[in-house]
Amino acid sequence: MYLFEHKLRVRYAETDQMGYCYYGNYSTYYEVARVESIRSHGLSYKKIEEEGVIMPVFENHSKFFRPALYDDELLIRLSIHEKPGVKIKYHYEIFKEEVLIHKGYTVLVFVNKASGKPCQIPPLLADVLNPFFDEV
Repeated sequence: MYLFEHKLRVRYAETDQMGYCYYGNYSTYYEVARVESIRSHGLSYKKIEEEGVIMPVFENHSKFFRPALYDDELLIRLSIHEKPGVKIKYHYEIFKEEVLIHKGYTVLVFVNKASGKPCQIPPLLADVLNPFFDEV
């Protein structure tokens, strides 16, 4: 299993009239965690795209338990439970002061940029993730 954690702070522009972090921002927080998890291994989405593979979101699911408010520091815990193939499923848990306030997941599909057809995980990303799933 792969695990990564990233902290961010809710900005004023991300709140709604009630002072809550607007629900649509959680998808952005998911993306921030995904990008930073890849970057933490010396890789980038840009590099993957330069290799001819894009990663559109196929599914997005969110469940809210408690609100995040302006200036709250959040911890996003990203995990991948299964070895990626043509798809990759990211799980997210968002904590505020060690309290779980949100859970969700996204499924992304690896797509050959030139053909528009699904393809296997690009070797650049597989090299980073496979060690977390290969049996010892």
